[in-house]
Amino acid sequence: MDALTRRRFLLASGVVGATALAAGAAAYRLDDLFATAGDRDPDAATLVLVTLYGGNDGLNTVVPYADPAYHDARPELAYSAEQVKRLDDTVGLNPALGGLHRLHGEGRLAVVRGVGYPKPDRSHFRSMDIWHTAQPARPGTTGWLGRWLDRAGGDPRLAVSFEPALPPLLAGERAAGASVPVTERKAARGLPEPVLAALAATESGESAARARAAACFADLLSVDEMVRTVHDAAGTDEPEADGEAGPATATGGARTPLDAQLDLVAQCVEAGVMTRVFSVSLGGFDTHADEKQLQEVLLGQVDRAVTAFVDRMARSGAGRKVVVAVYSEFGRRVRANASDGTDHGTASDVLLLGSAVRGGVYGEAPSLTDLDDGDLTFTTDFRDVYATLLEQVLKTDPVRCWLAGVAGWPASCDRAARPDRHGLPTGHRT
Repeated sequence: MDALTRRRFLLASGVVGATALAAGAAAYRLDDLFATAGDRDPDAATLVLVTLYGGNDGLNTVVPYADPAYHDARPELAYSAEQVKRLDDTVGLNPALGGLHRLHGEGRLAVVRGVGYPKPDRSHFRSMDIWHTAQPARPGTTGWLGRWLDRAGGDPRLAVSFEPALPPLLAGERAAGASVPVTERKAARGLPEPVLAALAATESGESAARARAAACFADLLSVDEMVRTVHDAAGTDEPEADGEAGPATATGGARTPLDAQLDLVAQCVEAGVMTRVFSVSLGGFDTHADEKQLQEVLLGQVDRAVTAFVDRMARSGAGRKVVVAVYSEFGRRVRANASDGTDHGTASDVLLLGSAVRGGVYGEAPSLTDLDDGDLTFTTDFRDVYATLLEQVLKTDPVRCWLAGVAGWPASCDRAARPDRHGLPTGHRT
């Protein structure tokens, strides 16, 4: 199995120029984010993107358990009506998504069905480039949120990634978001705190390289202290993940990198930092073999991390303005392969979560019998989802103020032409 990781995705992408990536990745630390505490508009909302790298199987995430074609296509992988967490009389959530099922019952989970784009590409990297740039015909050189950042003032701290490298979606033409990685903390293991503190101390007259190294150790201490604070507050005895864990073999018993990333997002939101967009991720969803157990482990990690985050956000005014969007670069083929897995497919589901979301199941489910070369035909253009997030969360016009001149932007993304046809949740509730 090719257990794709976030790092490989981010470093392999050729969409965004190295200069733009370096602008965000090299210069910012946690202290730089917390220096803006109290600077944000109290009425401003926050978008948190959760990327599931590797192509999560949408049909076994939001399960069409009542469709006989689903059971015929994957007899060993299919879930029965008794196994799923039911959303209605036709679909249910994977058994590992008990927390998300509760959020749906509370009206805080919206499921958008059949999300994809024209002429889908089954390459991991090409498809993720398309999702990052919002340009299916030919991925451009800027990300969809990077272009928003260009128009929002360009301060990198407005859009932050807690990933090992800046994802292309946060790189604009003139500005790039800030990358503040929270993994790779192995240097702290076994070193006494006074030693680390000494390594983090700056000295007068030292070179720029030595000063940068000291700053990195200071950031390491800051990350460890913050994660330790969150860990203690939660009252859990789970061990922390050691660097970037191999998600394809994770057992779900340890604290996952996604947990740590969302903990830091929560700290930033509660502190009132200026950041409006956060990007976090989890890898390992390329389930070509023995999918059922592996995907349940991975979805269990997503469920625990995202549910805890959404519940925590519901306890504050700023947190209730947070919208979480969970997506993957594509779904899987309808029919299972000979290895009890699934191969690269097309359309899938996008999950929107938070107190500001109007819960429910939206959009038209793709047919499991009217297929395009064995794959699902998308029913909701992913750029329509982006348009709604830009309008309702970031309060910007996606056509006039953000995507003017981008070839191939569908007419349906004009608000006047994008009504209830897709059933997307539009607007916050208080």
